[in-house]
Amino acid sequence: MSRNARWRRAISEFFEELGRSSPARLLLIVFTAMIGVFTALLSLPIAAADGQRTPFVDALFTAVSAICVTGLVTVDTGTHWSTFGLVVIMIAMKVGGLGVLTLASLLGLSVLRSMGLAQRLIAARETRAEQLAEVGGVLRTIVITSTAFEAATFVALTPYMIVTEHGLGESLFLGLFYAISAFNNAGFVPEAAGTAQYLADPFFTVPVGLAVAVGSLGFPVILAVARAWRPPPRRSPPSQLTPATSGVLLGAGWLGLLLMEWAHPATLGEHSVGTKLLAAAFASVMPRSGGFATLDIGQMTGESRLFIDLLMFIGGGSGSTGGGIKVTTFALLVLSIWAEIRGNPDVEAFGRRIPQETIRQAIGVLVMSAAVVFAATFALLRITPFTLDQTLFEALSAFGTVGLSTGITPDLSGPAKYVIIVCMYVGRLGPMTLGAALALRQRSRMVRLPHERPVVG
Repeated sequence: MSRNARWRRAISEFFEELGRSSPARLLLIVFTAMIGVFTALLSLPIAAADGQRTPFVDALFTAVSAICVTGLVTVDTGTHWSTFGLVVIMIAMKVGGLGVLTLASLLGLSVLRSMGLAQRLIAARETRAEQLAEVGGVLRTIVITSTAFEAATFVALTPYMIVTEHGLGESLFLGLFYAISAFNNAGFVPEAAGTAQYLADPFFTVPVGLAVAVGSLGFPVILAVARAWRPPPRRSPPSQLTPATSGVLLGAGWLGLLLMEWAHPATLGEHSVGTKLLAAAFASVMPRSGGFATLDIGQMTGESRLFIDLLMFIGGGSGSTGGGIKVTTFALLVLSIWAEIRGNPDVEAFGRRIPQETIRQAIGVLVMSAAVVFAATFALLRITPFTLDQTLFEALSAFGTVGLSTGITPDLSGPAKYVIIVCMYVGRLGPMTLGAALALRQRSRMVRLPHERPVVG
């Protein structure tokens, strides 16, 4: 065996052992390495439209935003970057989206392998997770599924771009860029005019909105829904809980934004009824982690931004390209509160009992996520001149990997940019690794302490 072959084998065995012993640590290493590579590429003079080297903090910010599929930017994407730079960003979004989906699935498999025999049999019966036990099978399925949805979005957008007087080459590039950005919930916009120009345009907003919505559902849910349509139909709680909760949140977001912005002259007030309905529907999808905006967020009413804050904090589905605490976490917390109000001893959903340890994991993710957002908001208030409303929105957008902004991102100071960078990084990997870590740390005890009930409230 040659020296190079021995090195490759040693590196392969190292990462294989690391993946078995500490999948969360492997996830952090891979994502950090990818950020370093794309930061270096975006720092090259050829990546900028003016041929000058982009400042390190802006290159790093853009790389983290692309890899973490966020969409927040400190420089205008459509004017600052060259074609090479845009291609690098597009590749980073694709790699970041695939990395999130793949590593989330691998973390899920690690959790599955840590279960006892009875738990594994139940999980396999409900989700057929054992069929995904091979890493190659997971990756192949994810690549095919994500690429298929991206291709469908590309096919829907490209002819429209040609009709709207873009050149053939530009239309192909814009269609591909928007397709990857939308399905991966990245929110990057390659046009200087932004997406505000498509406010009343269903031929753009409908395909992009659908791609964002599907991407935010999550790979496990997409597979579960696909299996549910095959004979014999199989419906498991995850395949019903996430879509049902997502539908409720989308409906509530659409109705809420429609009512709060209906007569507001800076947003929907001057438009027709059809445009109002379309724009509010598009805006209700984007806090799931999409990040595109046809309405000026900075001009929205305070109550609308507060409502969007909540939607961004919840985010998308587990194992998806969306961020936040995840829809499933939110649903489990609501169900546990409802069970407590009704005096039920168990939390139940779709004919199944939810284990208490899962509820504790959801509470852990909620508390840790809230702590990160609080810390980031506090830091931004200390080092920037912006208001609580603006800094909280920025911190939630970064943590939820959403990409929406009130317009303050380009004006952030150097230290404030690093705060957002850390917030995006933690927001992308934190809830996912924390959830897996909590599940992997389950242990049984031979001796339990005496029972006591403290006074609550």
